[in-house]
Amino acid sequence: MLFNSVNFLIFFTTVAVVYFISPHRARWAVLLAASYFYYITWQPVSALLLMFLTVVVYAAGLLINKIEGRARRKLLFAAGIITAFSPLLFFKYSNFIIENMNRIFALTGFQNSVSPLKLLLPVGISFFTFKLASYLIDVYKGKIKPERHPGKFALYVSFFPQILAGPIERAGNFIPQLEKKVSFDPERISSGLKLILWGLFKKVVIADRLSMLVNRVYDSPADYTGMPLIIATYLFAFQIFCDFSGYSDMAIGVARILGFTTIENFRRPYFSKSISEFWRRWHISLSSWFRDYVYIPLGGSRTKIVFWCFNVLVVFLVSGLWHGSYWTFIIWGALHGVYLIAGRFTSKWRQMVWDKVPAAESSFLRKFVSVFTVFNLVAFSWIFFRASTVSGALHIAGNLFSGLSEGLSVYSIGELVGAASLIALMEAVHLLQRKRSVIVQLKEKPVLLRWAVYAALIIAIINLRPEFKAPFIYMQF
Repeated sequence: MLFNSVNFLIFFTTVAVVYFISPHRARWAVLLAASYFYYITWQPVSALLLMFLTVVVYAAGLLINKIEGRARRKLLFAAGIITAFSPLLFFKYSNFIIENMNRIFALTGFQNSVSPLKLLLPVGISFFTFKLASYLIDVYKGKIKPERHPGKFALYVSFFPQILAGPIERAGNFIPQLEKKVSFDPERISSGLKLILWGLFKKVVIADRLSMLVNRVYDSPADYTGMPLIIATYLFAFQIFCDFSGYSDMAIGVARILGFTTIENFRRPYFSKSISEFWRRWHISLSSWFRDYVYIPLGGSRTKIVFWCFNVLVVFLVSGLWHGSYWTFIIWGALHGVYLIAGRFTSKWRQMVWDKVPAAESSFLRKFVSVFTVFNLVAFSWIFFRASTVSGALHIAGNLFSGLSEGLSVYSIGELVGAASLIALMEAVHLLQRKRSVIVQLKEKPVLLRWAVYAALIIAIINLRPEFKAPFIYMQF
């Protein structure tokens, strides 16, 4: 049941009705049953794994809080973390390790090879594993008290709007909200529906349409050089943003209708003026997870420069691996680590250059150059994220400016104009909401204008969506 399907519409409408007519004390049970039903429709067997990990981490949290002795608490915490991460490591990285071992064996002349395992990656495992781990870490460090209600803890782990692709919510934010009595608030529900509508527009009208243009080149990159590669790379930058931020908007909107406040996951990332700012705006729930649970424990920035460089590279290499067990993802992560390190080492030099330019610190010129540079660095890194193989990514990276005029017939003028128009519309909305949400701004407009906007989005979703339905990109992680 994808968010952009009729089945999900029926499912969510039914859940919302039952939820609001149920007494407050029973609502957690309604959402827990709905969440497991939703997950089972994807992978019934994986629901057993989800349940097992939930029980183990729930018990570990209670015992860590109860047991005395630092060494015993530490041992129990380590056991809980290892248990939580073991399925992720096994299902996601076993074949990656086997494949690379076989390559090493082949290079050393060893004739035997290990056959890859036939594994089905549990859907959403990367997301719910990080939720479990953050809960256990926070309990161990005393940041939150362990949840004693097993059903409410299970709901935190499996909450259906977030289970497949986030946002990665923290227990300290989610679980206390279960105690609040939520009334049927038309204004809150209206706000959630508008967010769902905007997310649906970004996914089915923009992302799915761009995906067809991107696939045309990236499915056989060796056939192209120059401009087709450049265009496809730029289009993918917007495809992945619209795809994932569209999912996040819908997930946040669904949760809002049910009365839950969820972490914002995207904040106009392509307007960032530095790579560090980009990561404060892109997939915020994941980047903040790595900041709080990996980067800061390693020492963060309050250490010698060589150790800081190490910390940054570790965080982004692990981030790349989190996305998938392919060298392309590792290279993508490494690139962002290198970007951040290079940015720090060149900051004084760049400031000297700008000091010689007759422009103020907050000038439009400096902002434009910074945003343009960051966007292109990010777009270049997306080559390795999107390409199927390292060799394909290297071909694209090495031939971006070769034969610039060749192969332009791969796209029609109409396709490019249509894509550019949709992207421009989306970015115009982002510019409008620099200080305030567009949803809030629309509330202040005349009712006819507001409904004209909503009607236009609905008509666009119905008439402009392509027949090709691309799966949500981040659901594979």
